[in-house]
Amino acid sequence: MTKIRSLRIGITIGLRDAAESMWVNGIKQNALYLAKLFQHSPHQHEVVLVNTTAVEITSRLPWDLQRFPVRSFADAKDSLDVLIELGGQIDREQTSYLRSRGTKIVSYCCGPEYVQMMEAMIFSRRMCDSVFINQQYDQVWVIPQVMETSAHFFGVLRRQPVREVPFVWDPMCLDMRTRELPFSGEYRPRNTPKRLSIMEANINVLKFCLYPLLIAESAYRKVGGGISFVHVTNAEHLARNSPEFIGIAQHLDLVRDGKVSFVGRHDTPQFLSEHTDIVVSHQWGLALNYFYFDACWNGYALVHNAHLCRDVGYFYPGNDVEEGSNQLVRAIEHHNDDWQAYRARQRKAIRPFLSTHEPLIARYDELLFALVGDPGAGS
Repeated sequence: MTKIRSLRIGITIGLRDAAESMWVNGIKQNALYLAKLFQHSPHQHEVVLVNTTAVEITSRLPWDLQRFPVRSFADAKDSLDVLIELGGQIDREQTSYLRSRGTKIVSYCCGPEYVQMMEAMIFSRRMCDSVFINQQYDQVWVIPQVMETSAHFFGVLRRQPVREVPFVWDPMCLDMRTRELPFSGEYRPRNTPKRLSIMEANINVLKFCLYPLLIAESAYRKVGGGISFVHVTNAEHLARNSPEFIGIAQHLDLVRDGKVSFVGRHDTPQFLSEHTDIVVSHQWGLALNYFYFDACWNGYALVHNAHLCRDVGYFYPGNDVEEGSNQLVRAIEHHNDDWQAYRARQRKAIRPFLSTHEPLIARYDELLFALVGDPGAGS
């Protein structure tokens, strides 16, 4: 008979506000999805989110605190078999304490830190006042989309071989946010010219709005009135303060014809529901993203070049603007023909990434039990 062993697992988060939104960035969502995956293991792991900041833990946090409890490091430190450092960093003293009591510590890397650090150095974009590189982890886990840019950066500095681990997503946060929106935030056809949205973060070179703008422009030259408007979020500062951005934009027919707005930051699910028929996206070295799944799960056409999820949306390769515009025209002209079947196909394509997907759960159990030196328990 297979031995069932439950592990006590902590996943770090770094709260900045006692009522922090899950849509500020993806890191809180990442912690919740990973916690949910561990909870669905047949080994029935006990999971707690460990806050590494001094922010008070209150009932104002937007997730179910009964299902996903949050503890301070001080309250959690004596009851963990494994601590996964994901969204908040532990210091030298905390690391030493955990190691002294036999807790295994994993660095779970889900950000392109090499690129972020490189940009901070070159462009004086301050990320921190001092750099602490923890070199006392038991293992370093890296998700697929940051392996290319950052795996060796992590491995050399953290003095551990890097293990690639699966990407995990879940519709729970999306469902929570879209509950009160029309049609629960799901796409519905409109018999009007299409509204395009470009929602890149525009904070580094990895996800920037210029290539999607070029794709939209190329499609506009082909279908004209088939496009009613293009919204570009997280771009107001560029349209106001960047001579280079302004200079390029002024050469686009979309801009000359008054078909584009450059606006600030917006909540993704609500913006999709209220302003969007088709999303146009581009990434460079970050070929998986929650945003893609948030859009496609609810049936929105997504034109993108993320090769690690090429089966979702309307895929174009690399920086191929012409093929991107072809895919966009295809979405403009035919997405409504089978929009319900499209949504079903998207959910099937996303299923292997779900926190409830049994092979994904089994892979993480293998990783966990190898980490604690009990490979038989993971069988």
